[in-house]
Amino acid sequence: MDYVCLHDKTEIERYLRNDVHLNIYSIGDLDDFFWPYTTWYGFKSRERITAVVLIYAGLSLPTLVAISREADDAMAKLLNSIRHLLPSRFCAHLGMGLATALDETYNLESHGEYYKMALIDKVLASGKDFPDVERLSRRDLNSIQALYKESYPGNWFDPRMLETNQYFGIREENRLVSIAGVHVYSPQYQVAALGNITTLPTHRNKGCGTRVTARLCRSLLDENIEIGLNVKADNKAAISCYRGLGFRLVASFEEFTAQLKRTK
Repeated sequence: MDYVCLHDKTEIERYLRNDVHLNIYSIGDLDDFFWPYTTWYGFKSRERITAVVLIYAGLSLPTLVAISREADDAMAKLLNSIRHLLPSRFCAHLGMGLATALDETYNLESHGEYYKMALIDKVLASGKDFPDVERLSRRDLNSIQALYKESYPGNWFDPRMLETNQYFGIREENRLVSIAGVHVYSPQYQVAALGNITTLPTHRNKGCGTRVTARLCRSLLDENIEIGLNVKADNKAAISCYRGLGFRLVASFEEFTAQLKRTK
């Protein structure tokens, strides 16, 4: 079985929708907003896709996504087949056990285990509203960047995402102290991946993160959008917050920074 470069959105979407909650990020990347930054590889058997790997190049460091719920031989073989096509340096989101498909060619720096979660119990978030939470826009960019610099310096915030109108925050004394937004948002494909959620250390343990996330979820649910997120497996406070809003565990994966090994 040989890998193929995939170009047909409909064909890719058909495969990804076999497990919507697992593939929310990738489905969203089919949207025209993200599509120009994507490259897709797959295995086909009798014209049917059996595994898909995505490379997203819209950030400073390209990201490779190869995630499955369980050990997947087809995914491992696909990764092994396309190693020579990958960038010299990239971020990798790999299903558990898939790192061995790359470690001959790349030095892999682990950033730990992550959980992929999806909003399953939608009743818990759909009825929540908080008057102190406001919708943010491009006008708030300076305040947003100041919050991230202080509270979440390693964030994945892309200012383009403010165009989605799906960022919410809490202010105190004209200062933004908590925020929740999206990494991926596609009304066309009806999916969104939450991200860039943080609260100033001085304002934590007061429910701010729960309120901004709940308000964001309600906004997305009003559009009948499927919602997912990624969270560090050891971030117990965040996981507890998400579970309280109706999110449930879908799969685990590992995050790495991959650097091409030097040949002698």
